[in-house]
Amino acid sequence: MRKMGGLLRIVPYTYATMFIGSLSLMGFPFMAGFYSKDIILEMAFSKFILSSHFAYWLGVVSAFFTAFYSMRLTYLTFWSKTNSFRYSIQNAHDVSKLTGFALIILVFCSIFIGYLTSEMAVGVGTNFWGNSVMALPEHSDILNAEFLPVFIKLIPVIFSCSGMLCSLFVYLVLDKKLKFYFKKSYLGNLFYTFFSKKWFFDKIYNELVGQSILYSGYNYTYIIIDRGILEFLGPYGISRLIYSKALNIKGFHSGLLYHSLLFYFLGIVLSFFLIGLFPQILIFIDINFIFIFLLSFFLISVKS
Repeated sequence: MRKMGGLLRIVPYTYATMFIGSLSLMGFPFMAGFYSKDIILEMAFSKFILSSHFAYWLGVVSAFFTAFYSMRLTYLTFWSKTNSFRYSIQNAHDVSKLTGFALIILVFCSIFIGYLTSEMAVGVGTNFWGNSVMALPEHSDILNAEFLPVFIKLIPVIFSCSGMLCSLFVYLVLDKKLKFYFKKSYLGNLFYTFFSKKWFFDKIYNELVGQSILYSGYNYTYIIIDRGILEFLGPYGISRLIYSKALNIKGFHSGLLYHSLLFYFLGIVLSFFLIGLFPQILIFIDINFIFIFLLSFFLISVKS
């Protein structure tokens, strides 16, 4: 918004709809936001417990800031002098007919829908719903909300109007030089930095949450699980194991006849041993003969 401004004459239709929507959002009397916001806050106050009263006052303060930034949006975008580049202003245009028709419907609802349907939907004593909606006695807080003191009902409206007037005072009445000097002061710099940095929510979140998640994700999830356990036990690890064992077995394939005969002999002995016939064969074959045969084979291999 600080890089905009001066759009009132360029997009008047959009300005009119945005201004009406902002009035409804800030809870201007007798608009849709006025009815919806007030009934929510009144229902919160009507429970008469500490948490509900805290929610009520928190909502009231939120209404003040909502009205402040809604009017600030209108001033910085439409009323103030433009801070945009020339090509941005030249390419600015109003909405299309289809979007304009949708905005007209929203504007109509923002102005009239709250007044026309508030009593029908949430009012006490209306006969629109008849007996189709029944509230149990423990959920009848709407009766308490209906008969709250008038000053309790007026507090949200007062805060909303105060936020709107405060915004107009800051951006229309207060001198720019005074704001500049306040911003350059120590206290003003603290306020400006605090609000300009979005209350440091992003920094706190990134430092405490984001960096912790990235660190654990890299050092534990990625290195230990993905690059460690899953690769070691997964297809990559199995293929590496098979490849290394294949290289070891490859050394036995020398192409020499006595090497092949040795493996044939060892394979036959292993087969007999597995099926349980090896002890019976040893009865008929002298163990010394087998030892001499293997020793001679080893000597021939070394000599070759």
